[in-house]
Amino acid sequence: MTNDLLNLSLLAASIWSPISGGITSPDGFLAAGISAGLKPSGKKDLALLYVPEGSCCSGTFTQSVARASCVDLCIDRLNASQGKIRAVLINSGQANACTGSRGKIDSEVITHELAKRLGLSNEEVLICSTGVIGEAIPVEKVKSHLDHLINSLDKNAYLDAANAILTTDLQVKQIAYQAVLGGRRVCIGGMAKGSGMIHPSMATMLSYITCNVGIDQTLWDSLIKRVADASFNAITVDGDTSTNDTFLAFASGHELDAKYLPALEEGLHLAAQYLAKAIARDGEGANCLIEIKVEGAKDEMDAQAVARTVASSALVKTAVHGSDPNWGRIIAALGRAGAVFNLNDVQLWIGPFQLFADGMPVDFDRQKVINYMKQKLQGKYLIDDAVVIRLKLGDDEGTSTAWGCDLSDEYVRINADYTT
Repeated sequence: MTNDLLNLSLLAASIWSPISGGITSPDGFLAAGISAGLKPSGKKDLALLYVPEGSCCSGTFTQSVARASCVDLCIDRLNASQGKIRAVLINSGQANACTGSRGKIDSEVITHELAKRLGLSNEEVLICSTGVIGEAIPVEKVKSHLDHLINSLDKNAYLDAANAILTTDLQVKQIAYQAVLGGRRVCIGGMAKGSGMIHPSMATMLSYITCNVGIDQTLWDSLIKRVADASFNAITVDGDTSTNDTFLAFASGHELDAKYLPALEEGLHLAAQYLAKAIARDGEGANCLIEIKVEGAKDEMDAQAVARTVASSALVKTAVHGSDPNWGRIIAALGRAGAVFNLNDVQLWIGPFQLFADGMPVDFDRQKVINYMKQKLQGKYLIDDAVVIRLKLGDDEGTSTAWGCDLSDEYVRINADYTT
């Protein structure tokens, strides 16, 4: 990162303030979340996001070849409408993936019914599904609840929507930020879901961000790709990706002077990274967030490879779970990341404690490191709750950060019993 860009980032970070709210915090956005009986629990399971006319939408999606039909539908309609999307329906409980031709038909039928009721074209309506792979959406049940869902649209229903998209999540994930840019209030809102099957490219997650700024579609596309790479593509829970991963970002409003675009991008990064870290922190069976910071790499690509490899290492994750400062596991993961470095230049810290330097271990107070890790394990969902692992590979400029969580026996239990 250049000094100029770093200064802009620091400036932008200082002007964005978290506010109460969520996905509907920017002007003109409405949401709803209801129970349509899609989950046996009776909890909210059907959500709707309704966006202002003229909004532009960009999306990034799972890289899995075994992707759900709703992902294909979203990609096709984003292209057909040139990003002019007005509504997103989200069902929780059934992934509608690997269901043959029915998956495509069901997605088209439901979005057609919603489009008809909202007075929109089919191409302006998207659908996102999450739940068990191989289970189809109960189409008639969804159709019978569409009127109720539409009538529930409200600016204050952001929490209902954020709850309706959850599956195994233990925590609602939403955020809102605001800043004054060019003399006007700019607001960013977001919500997400994800807890298991989380890994870069992308993760098992659904995430949505809204913003009250008008922007060129091409510029918005490139901006959102950068945001996704530094957030939702930088988290891992268990090394598995899914079939339905989707990140959609909407922009609507008056155009912003180009000189404020770096500040806007930083605000989007803040919101997306908050949601991404919330997903990793809420990993199935997890007790704490792990943050991997890499610096001094040959380039950003190498730094990214190292951060993501270490964050996804099962041995590193279990060591954190056991509050075991087993630095050898971290160095071993570093060694297989595919990055170019000289081991004699590597330095390693867990929290404020240095454990490795110049190709060899350094003396450290083992009990202090254990106590640091235990403290983080007991502070889940608190501010500054991450076990921070920092790696310095040399004196080059490549940097990157990735997030994960500890791996516990509870994760095995949750996933062993998932469909039984």
